Amino acid sequence: MALAMNIPTPPRILSIAGSDSSGGAGIQADIKTIAMLGGYAMTAITAITAQNTLGVQGIAPIAPEMVARQIQSCLSDIGVDAIKIGMLHDAAVIAAVGEALEGVTAPIVLDPVMIATSGAALIAPDAIAAMRDHLFPRAALITPNLPELVTLAGRPLAGTQDIAAAASEIAAATGAAVLAKGGHGEGDRIVDVLFLPAQDAQGERAVAFDHARIETLHTHGTGCTLSSAIATLLGHGQPLEHAVRLGRQFVIRAIEHAPGFGAGHGPLGHQAVRGLA
Repeated sequence: MALAMNIPTPPRILSIAGSDSSGGAGIQADIKTIAMLGGYAMTAITAITAQNTLGVQGIAPIAPEMVARQIQSCLSDIGVDAIKIGMLHDAAVIAAVGEALEGVTAPIVLDPVMIATSGAALIAPDAIAAMRDHLFPRAALITPNLPELVTLAGRPLAGTQDIAAAASEIAAATGAAVLAKGGHGEGDRIVDVLFLPAQDAQGERAVAFDHARIETLHTHGTGCTLSSAIATLLGHGQPLEHAVRLGRQFVIRAIEHAPGFGAGHGPLGHQAVRGLA
């Protein structure tokens, strides 16, 4: 006998990012996160990496035209409810992605991936200016960690006030919300601050989220996981602030359930987290 089931249509989430051969970050982490949060995952792979918990052993960029074709194939047939953008290795790929997303109205979460958890550089130096030009104006949310925020600000950020000022400047200049992630900071608590740009009669708002630091090496792919979780939750129709709150909860639970694989910064336990969407 067939079971009668009322299953809602999943939000269509497109991840534009690099592939992590070890499965902990990039496209692989995005697919796991999107699926666990009830979304339908599509991908446009921007680069292939030979990578594990110890570092990045090699990067092979995908041709910009092929990246654009992947995006266009998804958009023209399946459609999209939200987009996550991760690793974009060089300026040509960034320009191709920006052009392929022309006219897209779905919310875009941009994770400006520049440095792997292991410390390896993942982006060419000339790509940062291209990202500002082609992608920042399209983003609903930009999610830099502290090293990335320092790079984007172009100056040292000595403390909380400097970090807040840099994130506020990006929000004001782009019209995008900025989530300044504090995981690279010191102390026994991690504080992330969401800066919402001024809209209509409302001025800029800042919302802080914090939790106790989890002492673990197994944090490979946390940024990828958070940005794809937020994108999926936005695809479900959650307001941005709440999507950030729930996305952080997803990451925390995934860290708590990390399987302990690898000799370095191991992957998260995406498979153990359900029921947040």
